[in-house]
Amino acid sequence: MIGALIARRAIAGSFEALNRHDLARFMSAWREDGTFVYPGEIPASGTFKGISAVEGWFRNFLDQFPGIKFDVQDICVRNIFAVGGTNVVAVHWKLQLTNRSGRAGQNSGVTVISINGGKVVMVRDFIFDLGENFKLNWGAA
Repeated sequence: MIGALIARRAIAGSFEALNRHDLARFMSAWREDGTFVYPGEIPASGTFKGISAVEGWFRNFLDQFPGIKFDVQDICVRNIFAVGGTNVVAVHWKLQLTNRSGRAGQNSGVTVISINGGKVVMVRDFIFDLGENFKLNWGAA
């Protein structure tokens, strides 16, 4: 169970780093070959491979949303006994945000995170509202 506690604490810290716009702290958890997959049909959607591409995506995210507050609801860990830093974690979150145009919005979703050797290797976001609200928040409607 210690592996689950370590994973939960690390993941919660990563979401807090995003809330503080601390990109360096957030990216410190990623492997050089990490991949991020973001859903939807907007310019920010797609698959981003390698730490430079992932960091660029999150820099754009933080620039687009100067006001963000992730509220982590649940963190579920696949292998509660894993101690080698390899696991899969699912995070259910709610998000309050303000984009750079001043539009306030909200959304919720689940992020699935694959960790290998203590570093993030794959993240896939599943967002519950990909409709008009999502597009307006990104300025893509």
